[in-house]
Amino acid sequence: VQLQASGGGLVQPGGSLKLSCAASGTIFSSGNAAWYRQAPGKQREWVATINSGGFTRYTDSVKGRFTISGDNTKNTVYLQMNGLKPEDTAVYYCRQWRSGRDDYWGQGTQVTVSS
Repeated sequence: VQLQASGGGLVQPGGSLKLSCAASGTIFSSGNAAWYRQAPGKQREWVATINSGGFTRYTDSVKGRFTISGDNTKNTVYLQMNGLKPEDTAVYYCRQWRSGRDDYWGQGTQVTVSS
């Protein structure tokens, strides 16, 4: 299974982007998915998680601004990012896994928030 992340780009502060993470196989529909990010010179950090039941969690810094969602029919997970700030600048990585079975990461997509 391969994950393909897309949707990154350059956006002004306050703008929006929607990231997509498409899997070549069926993972999320019976497992979990998450987004992480890594800013220059910093460790990778967890951003948001969704499970197959639709339960979501977010790191405090993105609550109220980011929304994680999934489409089982397309094996795709999304991250809608609104109210972007310069500190959201990072490479965003998606992950899909089934506990105790498998664990897949996407290649990363660059998000740059700058005026």
